[in-house]
Amino acid sequence: MTTNPNLKALSEAGVSIWLDDLSRQRISSGNLAELITDKAVVGVTSNPTIFANALSNAADYNGKVRELAARGASVDDTVRELTTTDVRDAADIFRNVYESTGGVDGRVSLEVDPRLAHDTDRTVAEAVDLWKAVDRPNLMVKIPATLAGLPAITRVLAEGVSVNVTLIFSVQRYREVMDAFLAGLEQAKANGHDISQISSVASFFVSRVDTEIDKRLAKISGGDRLRGKAAIANARLAYAAYEEMFGTERWKALEAVGAKPQRPLWASTGVKDPAYSDTRYVDELVAPNTVNTMPEATLKATADHADLRGDTVRGTGPAAQQVFDELAAIGIDLDDVFAVLEREGVEKFDKSWAELLQTVSEQLAQAE
Repeated sequence: MTTNPNLKALSEAGVSIWLDDLSRQRISSGNLAELITDKAVVGVTSNPTIFANALSNAADYNGKVRELAARGASVDDTVRELTTTDVRDAADIFRNVYESTGGVDGRVSLEVDPRLAHDTDRTVAEAVDLWKAVDRPNLMVKIPATLAGLPAITRVLAEGVSVNVTLIFSVQRYREVMDAFLAGLEQAKANGHDISQISSVASFFVSRVDTEIDKRLAKISGGDRLRGKAAIANARLAYAAYEEMFGTERWKALEAVGAKPQRPLWASTGVKDPAYSDTRYVDELVAPNTVNTMPEATLKATADHADLRGDTVRGTGPAAQQVFDELAAIGIDLDDVFAVLEREGVEKFDKSWAELLQTVSEQLAQAE
């Protein structure tokens, strides 16, 4: 693995480094394999925005698109074929990591169609279809933590499918996600599945929380003193909730028959505000049994100049709660913040999916 001291230290502290990007170019050039050996990357995540960007580079997909056009494939079928092929090939690249870590890492995530975010039954059907289409044990199917997504998470896990729960913004919703995870494992066990083979992460979004709350603080007298504190405090409170949930008797009963805990995954760790250190959402969120999924710019910055000080999360719950108490006291409506972030997150992926469909439609037309 890497000899980079920062990435090595991060891994040794219990943080799994996953890349928040995937494309045909990364796979075919050998870049993805190089990141495993040179940058301690042990997993990869994708989402509709990532695929929209990847497929906008038509040259990487021309041959496959021509082949699909000749078969008369629809736009939706073409998108499914292109994305599942990339994920399957990436899963093969990470297969050794998957096996060497006992299935903890080496994971590749693929998201359900974001247009289904508020439809439980169709989300379940889509997730199971994607699991079968990719046909790799190190796949994780991404399901958003919307109200409709929560029962879908349980039902998909109950089918033996590994799940990456995405678009989590609040600690309360995160608690509901963990409950859905435990219920899913309990049902999977009852259904006869080997629950030691089922894996899950809970993607807790970070930087977008600062972006939204900082914007609101700018309109409040005295708000500057809390600027940039919300996202890290929110994530630290989430980790405290994780420690609480996975110390319960309910969890211990599942662990006794081989279950792996659902790890917190820090998502949206690229810094949006240039006034902040570009590694702040890495440096301040170091804790055992976590994942940090990084855009490549954040990965490079971490390797170059991260300010790693060991565990920066455990034991910080009371101080984090104080930040939230102060935010509420000066008039920040936290429930509204999280509702806005969830709605905007779904809308952003909806927009990216529409762009993806338009790009592929044009590519199919040109290939005819």
